[in-house]
Amino acid sequence: MNDKEVKNAVIAGAGPAGLTAAYEFLKRGGVHPIVMEASGEIGGISRTANYKGNRMDIGGHRFFSKNDEVMRWWNDIMPFEGDPAKTDRVMLERPRVSRIYFLRKFFDYPISMKPQTFRNMGFRRTVEAGFGYVWSSIFKRREDSLEDFYINRFGKPLYRMFFEAYTEKVWGIHPSKLGADWGSQRVRGLSVGAIIKDMLAKPFRKDKDISQKNVETSLIEQFVYPKYGPGQFWEAVADDVVKMGGEVRKDCTVVGVNVECREGSETDSGGDDMKVVSVEIRHSDGVLETVPCDYFLSSMPIKDLVEAIRGVHVPEEVARVASTLPYRDFITVGLLVKKLKIKDVKDTWIYIQERDVKAGRLQVFNNWSPYMVKDNAGTVFIGLEYFCNEGDELWNMDDGEFISMAIGEMEKIDILDPADVLDSTRIKVKKAYPAYYGSYYELDKVKAFLNRIINLFCIGRNGQHRYNNMDHSMLTAMAAVDDIEEGVTDKVNVWSVNTEKSYQETK
Repeated sequence: MNDKEVKNAVIAGAGPAGLTAAYEFLKRGGVHPIVMEASGEIGGISRTANYKGNRMDIGGHRFFSKNDEVMRWWNDIMPFEGDPAKTDRVMLERPRVSRIYFLRKFFDYPISMKPQTFRNMGFRRTVEAGFGYVWSSIFKRREDSLEDFYINRFGKPLYRMFFEAYTEKVWGIHPSKLGADWGSQRVRGLSVGAIIKDMLAKPFRKDKDISQKNVETSLIEQFVYPKYGPGQFWEAVADDVVKMGGEVRKDCTVVGVNVECREGSETDSGGDDMKVVSVEIRHSDGVLETVPCDYFLSSMPIKDLVEAIRGVHVPEEVARVASTLPYRDFITVGLLVKKLKIKDVKDTWIYIQERDVKAGRLQVFNNWSPYMVKDNAGTVFIGLEYFCNEGDELWNMDDGEFISMAIGEMEKIDILDPADVLDSTRIKVKKAYPAYYGSYYELDKVKAFLNRIINLFCIGRNGQHRYNNMDHSMLTAMAAVDDIEEGVTDKVNVWSVNTEKSYQETK
């Protein structure tokens, strides 16, 4: 790339993927990034909400990756070593503690082989689990669904106890109808065998530092975390992008992607024959603006991207698949409380497996970072996470009704006393989780069409309709910038991120 010829890259979304791409363009030179963020917030689902000085991590984000480049990148932006009392721009080293709440008791996550686990399960359940695991080790199922995936690794009794109902709560569909792809991307290396192997190896492990290269990702013991949550990190990246000469525009929604065909080509023919020439933006006041570009990097939902394409024919099959791609939406209730009824809670989050409540997970923000809570010593700030679909009963509840339901559920399962609740808030997030069923299995039709637009790169979680974590989303952006720098247009490198075992990570 000629350094004297600066080109424009419009980037849809100021989340981890979009901001990583912008930062990388500026670091390397030759491309001027313009980040368009539809909301007024930075960070996407990795943002931090601030409610009266109490901060909420939307979804929970551990900063850990087995990719050295990502770890270096994080450390360069926000150092892992430093005194948080003297500087805000610092990462804290945190212990990984998360458990399952089931039968009104706590179980380690991942399920451990400790005596307490068997006492909590009871004799009958323990025997059934043991025989079930042996059976699944001998008689492997063909993995056509997420249910098959889990049973092969844990046995049917443990699957029914700890995975079946919770997975249905999260996704709104039974695991037998969800693709095994989700397990391959999120928990591929996790199994009873892996847990036993880790338990035996732990006393002899030499790599005690944050890299934990020889540890299955779901079994890591520590991670780093920004002083004021993930949003602080991505706000710092956005600030750096602006200082380096890039642009980050909030309240700017991409509503049109103007594509032209190469002269003499037909959009329904084979080959790479299309190019984005400009992007149409709608500002918060309704004013439309057309921004010319040499490259367009999209982390917006594929559904919205395809709908926004103008100037070329979008095949009916492509439009149908894109418009019906499934998503799962998300609601968090933040509760500021005097105390919890459960004692000695060191968890960052707790999986709520109880079948008689709708809540799926509970975050304790004090344990992510003591700086997340205004009065860390005198109050506890928790987040109750609910999974739903936009427009359903949960989504349409008004805030007061929903918060009352959430408090009632926590009272029901002995987590807190309603009299101890001091304040509350509710946050909704659309398209938080790309889902793996329905037209997802026809996504290749959409990818094939989008890949023919030579200067369009789909990055990030929603940009690829893939359940990426932060490091995966960042790597898609880095791969896109690499390809642009090297003149590669086939998109194989970008779409290959989070398909190799070495990239797998569990949140």
